[in-house]
Amino acid sequence: MASIESVTLDVADPTAAQHFYSAAFGLDTQLRLRASEAPTAGFRGFTLSLTVSQPATVNSLIDSALDAGATPLKPAGKSLWGYGGVVQAPDGTIWKVATSAKKDTGPATRRVDEIVLLLGVADVTASKRFYVDQGLTVAKSFGRMYVEFATGSSPLKLALYRRRALAKDVGVSPDGSGSHRLAIGGDAGIFTDPDGFAWEAAQSAPTP
Repeated sequence: MASIESVTLDVADPTAAQHFYSAAFGLDTQLRLRASEAPTAGFRGFTLSLTVSQPATVNSLIDSALDAGATPLKPAGKSLWGYGGVVQAPDGTIWKVATSAKKDTGPATRRVDEIVLLLGVADVTASKRFYVDQGLTVAKSFGRMYVEFATGSSPLKLALYRRRALAKDVGVSPDGSGSHRLAIGGDAGIFTDPDGFAWEAAQSAPTP
């Protein structure tokens, strides 16, 4: 079973980005940063989601991200599926913080239960087939809309969603061009998927 060990974000200032992610979300080993001025504009075609246990923790992480310099895209609030909000980091990466719980069961914490990398793709069926050919195992699949892969004990989960639907979910235009400014570090091999997302060997993923 293929696993994802880290995601690497290309950012203009790795030191500033490291300070932001530490202050905002307390992220460490799962997120790596490297300097890059690769041209990019608009929606980069992916989001990162932090799944937590209760609404109070969503509020805590959203508030700390805003205090650290994030831009609000969707204020935290209730929905049919639970409770969550969306922010954009100073480096441009879009983050969703969410829980399936609608009520608090205790005081707010900063514990993150799961990190989900959600790739916005042009054709979910074709991309699913590509990833299965690379050795990934499908855990959940909802037709041409959404696919989630089994990644074992990996600290990160991978899912596919239609690009336009993903952009709508986080409140941005689906239009974008240039670099994704993202590399996925894992043991599935070194390749680039049909939508231009690059995979690299986990051990070669650079550190800040």
